[in-house]
Amino acid sequence: MSTTRTTSTTTTPGTPTPAPTKPRALSASRTTATATRVLRQLRHDPRTIALLILIPCVMLFLLRYVFDGSPYVFDTIGASLLGVFPLITMFLVTSIATLRERTSGTLERLLAMPLGKGDLIAGYALAFGALAIIQSALATGLAVWFLGLDVTGSPWLLLLVALLDALLGTALGLFVSAFAASEFQAVQFMPAVIFPQLLLCGLFTPRSNMHPVLEAVSDVLPMSYAVDGMNEVLHHTDMTATFVRDVLVVGACAVLVLCLGAATLRRRTT
Repeated sequence: MSTTRTTSTTTTPGTPTPAPTKPRALSASRTTATATRVLRQLRHDPRTIALLILIPCVMLFLLRYVFDGSPYVFDTIGASLLGVFPLITMFLVTSIATLRERTSGTLERLLAMPLGKGDLIAGYALAFGALAIIQSALATGLAVWFLGLDVTGSPWLLLLVALLDALLGTALGLFVSAFAASEFQAVQFMPAVIFPQLLLCGLFTPRSNMHPVLEAVSDVLPMSYAVDGMNEVLHHTDMTATFVRDVLVVGACAVLVLCLGAATLRRRTT
């Protein structure tokens, strides 16, 4: 009679337990799944969608008719604000939405799964970037073809800068959400992060007319290059070297801030 022996699979005392496999820094499938989840949640939040998509258009509409008697003023500052409004709205919505994920415990549960911080940040950037495309396209189309914004260059270049500004606002919102303990604190970051750039970007006066110290500070702020890029399209028929530089700086700043956001992301707000 044959005897069957079973092999024990128990781990002997003192044998180290294999460490769990750490997810790769970035995965296309995990990033896409995260973006899909965020878009699905936003679909059930019409107020947020309205804030993201409609508010920049409403602000441009109001601006046009505030200067109804001086259309030249709208032509002068309208292109610059076409980039500023999307940046501000994306910053607000993204910072609050990301903070809500952490305070509710959703972020902690997600990071307990095989999901890296890079996947989470890239997924949020992808989801809000899709909304930024819609937002920028509507605002640009409204300003150029309905409100009569006089642009010397191609409207498509305006759209490119507006889109990069919206992505920069998304990146800044994801970054500052790591340092806020509540939604109210996330909103409080706006005066510290957005307002100085708004004052120093050259919207109200040329940066060359500022105090040398303030001009030097403005040279390292990304919104300055966004406004400069819009002005290049406003005054030149062709794509200039300055415009290319401005676009590259804004895009690089967005990528850099996204990387910082992934590095500083925490599971839970303490």
